[in-house]
Amino acid sequence: MGPRVVGRDAELARLFRTVDPASAERVLLLVGDVGTGKSALLDRAARHAEADGTHVLRAEGSESESSLAFSALHQLLRPVTAEVDALPERQRTALRDAFGMGPATPRQASASDPMLTGVAVLSLLSALGDRQPVLVVLDDAQWCDRASLDALSFAVRRLDGDEPVTVLIGARAGTALPGFDRHAPTITLEPLDDTAANQLLDLQPNSPAGRTRARILDQAGGNPLALAELARAAGVHGTATPLPSAGPLPLTERLERLFAGRLDSLPAPTTRALLLLAAMDSADSALAVPAGPAEAGDAVWLPAEEAALVRRTGRDVRFRHPLVRAAVYHSAPSAARRAAHRTLAERLRDEPDRRAWHLAAACPGPDADVAAELERTAGRARRRGGYAAAAKALQRAAELAPEREDSARLLVEAARAAVFTGDLAWVEELAAAVRARTDDMSLLSAAAVQAGRLAVLTVRHTVVFSRLTVAAEQLALTYPAQPAPALDLLAGAAVVRFYSGEDAQQHRIQDILRNLPADAAHTDLRAWVQAVSDPFGNRRHLTALLPRLTAEAETHPERLTTVGIMAWLLDETPRAVRAFDAAFARWELQGPLPEGLGGAVAWAYVERGRWGQARTACARVTAVGRAAGLDHAVACAATVDATVLAYQGDAATARARAEDALALIDPLESRSVAVYARRALGAASAAEGAYESAYGQLRMIFTADGAPVHYHASYPALADLAAAAVRTGHHEEAAQIVERSAHALADHASPRLRALISRARGLLAATEDAEPHFRAALADPALEHWPFERAQTLLDLAEWLRRRRRIAEARGPLTEALETFRRLGARPGIERARAESRAAGLDVADTPPDALAELTPQQQQIVRLAARGLTNREIGEKLFLSPRTVGSHLYRSFPKLGITARSQLRDLVEATATAID
Repeated sequence: MGPRVVGRDAELARLFRTVDPASAERVLLLVGDVGTGKSALLDRAARHAEADGTHVLRAEGSESESSLAFSALHQLLRPVTAEVDALPERQRTALRDAFGMGPATPRQASASDPMLTGVAVLSLLSALGDRQPVLVVLDDAQWCDRASLDALSFAVRRLDGDEPVTVLIGARAGTALPGFDRHAPTITLEPLDDTAANQLLDLQPNSPAGRTRARILDQAGGNPLALAELARAAGVHGTATPLPSAGPLPLTERLERLFAGRLDSLPAPTTRALLLLAAMDSADSALAVPAGPAEAGDAVWLPAEEAALVRRTGRDVRFRHPLVRAAVYHSAPSAARRAAHRTLAERLRDEPDRRAWHLAAACPGPDADVAAELERTAGRARRRGGYAAAAKALQRAAELAPEREDSARLLVEAARAAVFTGDLAWVEELAAAVRARTDDMSLLSAAAVQAGRLAVLTVRHTVVFSRLTVAAEQLALTYPAQPAPALDLLAGAAVVRFYSGEDAQQHRIQDILRNLPADAAHTDLRAWVQAVSDPFGNRRHLTALLPRLTAEAETHPERLTTVGIMAWLLDETPRAVRAFDAAFARWELQGPLPEGLGGAVAWAYVERGRWGQARTACARVTAVGRAAGLDHAVACAATVDATVLAYQGDAATARARAEDALALIDPLESRSVAVYARRALGAASAAEGAYESAYGQLRMIFTADGAPVHYHASYPALADLAAAAVRTGHHEEAAQIVERSAHALADHASPRLRALISRARGLLAATEDAEPHFRAALADPALEHWPFERAQTLLDLAEWLRRRRRIAEARGPLTEALETFRRLGARPGIERARAESRAAGLDVADTPPDALAELTPQQQQIVRLAARGLTNREIGEKLFLSPRTVGSHLYRSFPKLGITARSQLRDLVEATATAID
């Protein structure tokens, strides 16, 4: 079972419990300072699991390979290449591309979809788990490349509770691990207590005593590695390295000096081989010894092994600890280090990415050829979805570029790649470096745009808005004849304005916009800024531009998405959905970062009644937002998801999702998210019949004097506010808010908002005055494109008619409303419409029930996809679930549906659709 572990009984017991297949814990972090025993504990846990029949996959982070995209994931999955080959084609291709095993010439210019890579890892782990329990062990995770961590964390978050897959991660204390560090259960290794420290010293080959033992205990501070190595140093005679004096020298440096002291007595070939191994920091130790007979390798490594610097297993040679590697590398002269990297570069001609980094490490100064090699490495990493690796390569290339303009260009490209890591501080550092190297306006503005592109997705809206507008104003003043760079920055500032909802920001945007020439070449940018920052201020003009903008974007899917967002902001939802559909038919929304206002896609699908697609869009934004650490994007998606859940009658889950969103943002910095969350909470309360609570939530999206908290997100809630008010005695207050909003919008209101205001007026009016308002709300045939809102109005009209004893007239609207609610799966609406129908004398008892109504929204999605013939793997790929999770949902759904076989799903779903339609 390996060397004895001292003083860690509780930690080891916790690890053993976690790796037990029956454990509910799926991921556990083991963190501690250098030398606290993380690797030894992980090894013991892995051996224990293996002995119990668990399939163990292991990888170790490598400092030198942290810049190589997917290097840790490749190491982890290398033993299961046959299982990778058995994945569905798209997933298999995604993994092979990530590992650089795809075609030499990329099939498309766009990068691999990082979400698909994550789904592939999820499917692979789930498939392995179907055969036997799986344990993933990731050691020294602080040195794992970002792309690997993102893919693994994506998969781990989606493992079903009953999947026999466990992940153990070891990392140094204070390390932030994307996707793992926030909520994962964690064991922190503290220093050993005096009893355990003495016990460990007793187990050493030359156990120290007396004053020597006291000094070792004092200097080691309970660190197991320090205790063992200081005891070893004290026990060596003749060439002993003296103990370091106690003092402020950090423990890590003391240990490095201790290891470095052992190098002096080693033969020169051994020292050279150790330096090559340290420069390479790879398991492929054969590269570190010149080609020759095997016994020559043994002769080289034996002295290092006897000095306890390396350990050998067959031909595999590794340093006993990362500090040994650091000691060997940093104690060598810089010329010797560069020579070692040159040697490795020569031996790695078939591995261009690793070779490029070794060439860079061998450079004593600027080198255009090596900078070009790194730029090519960055291109390969970017195509595989390794944006952090690409940014690092470009940043290093910029350091090596001889010309300042070339350096600045490379830094802009580095910032462009770093945006997708979600690390705003890094992007801003790169942008600052661009400013220090060039005065070129195009490069300076490009750097500012990249920083703004990421900044708009954070929660720091006030600070970000100020930076973007100041930069835009400076560019406008300095280059008045070239408005594009300033408009690019204003486009980002407009997104911040939408998220924040701060009216003063709108005035600032308009001031800058007025100082920019209004030439035809930049109509699209100017229209975007206006539509996002003030959609109802000049709605007619902006709406008139949409057909031309759509036509111009026809062959550019990403531009179609932009036009779709503008259309949604202008309450042209049908046009927005058509644009999104056309865009995604050619180009899935597969970027590794949520785009600004990307939530508009999900909202448009909600309004159009395509709730399943809305939730799928939310799942993607949530996944990429979490991977990039962008809480604001995650919160935006949560509010849409919560709204759909509330409409479907799952009030408890809706409430939890909305409250999650509120916990991630500052409501004064992110008014849009706060308003959407309150709307969802109001809908959840209304679904439960808690109208006083519903009114309280909806009232909060208007100020004390009745103004909208957000210039776009508040208005669609006017009718729901009125509906809650009439049931709670708040008629007068609600009527004042509705009329104030109607006055503020005036002629700029969209047909949709006019209909919602008419519905609100009908609800709040005196009984004899209500009908014209309800009729007005239903008058425009185009409003059928908002089916849920129309069904609500139909039901309100039918209730009014029935109460006026116009029962025959009420039956038509009731029937239409009920059919719509049933088609959408809106349970609260269905129940209310049924009750009204019975009161109107309609026979609803024999209406075939919606067989899917008893399922959760996610189960409904899975069942509908399975009914279309999709396999569990294909469904999982669409919904970011493991095939096992899909199968589990189907298994639990069959009894509720009254079926026993998958083959019955198609007929059941078709029968349900026929009954509804």
